[in-house]
Amino acid sequence: MLKRWLQQSCIYSLAVLISCAAVAASPEPIAVKVVVVTMFEVGADEGDRAGEFQLWKARRNLSQTFPFLGYRDLHFDPEAGLLVLVTGIGTARSAAAIMALGMDPRFDLSKSYWLVAGIAGFDPEDASIGSAAWAEFLVDGDLSHEIDAREIPEDWPFGYFARYTKRPFDTDQPPPTGEMYRLNTGLVNWAFALTKDMVLADSDQHAKDHRALYTEHPQAQRPPFVLKGDHVAALTFWHGAILNDWANQWVNYWTQGQGEFVSSAMEDTGTYLSLSWLDRIGRVDVSRLLVLRTASNYTVPPPGVSAADNLLAENKGYSGLALAVESAYQVGSKVVDALIADWSQYKDRLPGNAEGVAP
Repeated sequence: MLKRWLQQSCIYSLAVLISCAAVAASPEPIAVKVVVVTMFEVGADEGDRAGEFQLWKARRNLSQTFPFLGYRDLHFDPEAGLLVLVTGIGTARSAAAIMALGMDPRFDLSKSYWLVAGIAGFDPEDASIGSAAWAEFLVDGDLSHEIDAREIPEDWPFGYFARYTKRPFDTDQPPPTGEMYRLNTGLVNWAFALTKDMVLADSDQHAKDHRALYTEHPQAQRPPFVLKGDHVAALTFWHGAILNDWANQWVNYWTQGQGEFVSSAMEDTGTYLSLSWLDRIGRVDVSRLLVLRTASNYTVPPPGVSAADNLLAENKGYSGLALAVESAYQVGSKVVDALIADWSQYKDRLPGNAEGVAP
């Protein structure tokens, strides 16, 4: 019995020594200043039609590649401290990818700023193809109850309504439990002020021709510009005037009139949720998140075109994709460069004297 105990003790001690040696030999985690979060790429990482990631790869010194268990490998500029991630499309993929990166021991993300830079559908009442919107409110378009429109009561505007309520936009409103997140107001305002006067690229004739179709929406016909505008994230790719009206009311409802719906995509509430949980254990600072969405298409069709026909046409490609990814890079880079250039200041003090805002 004593011999067996001694053997087990020796094995345990050896395991502890090996573990300690492995920890001692592990390199220090890499301090990351800014993480750029993109969601998709069309084909290869470079050399073909650009999705959200490719311009960052082509125009930045992303000389280091780190294998990653997510959608694509991670790319890093060691001189600037800039890390670029591709999450994959959808809330589930974005949440999983952000959580995986946040727990990755190779990186120190405790002081990192996070910039979501991706395309979206925009409300033509607010902006034009190629425009860029900084969001303060992220509203989830999935967490809800739903009844098919053919079965709803006659006095209901939609079959879609908040959980724990009795009808659409019930005045007895519950507090949000994932339906809405608010970003750091001061940081968002700083990013907007820094970029609001930028002149964005507008050389794509196809995009110009598409904008011209929106004769009933003056904002949709403008050249691209930078604005503040809030975001609906939903896994369903919805389209049309009725659902656009729902999105406007949904954002107004959950933000209690403080927000305005501008952009629609899929991932950003998942990104925020993972960062908020990582914040609880000190891995990241969720108050350093920025969300920039740029218009690749509109959420409603132009006059004389049905919602179904327009959606099917968009499935063949967005008229504003090239402009949107260019705007995301241009506007996003302005903020990234400012954060890195003044890192001695922004490492410990957020721009605009901003404080974190809890959801």
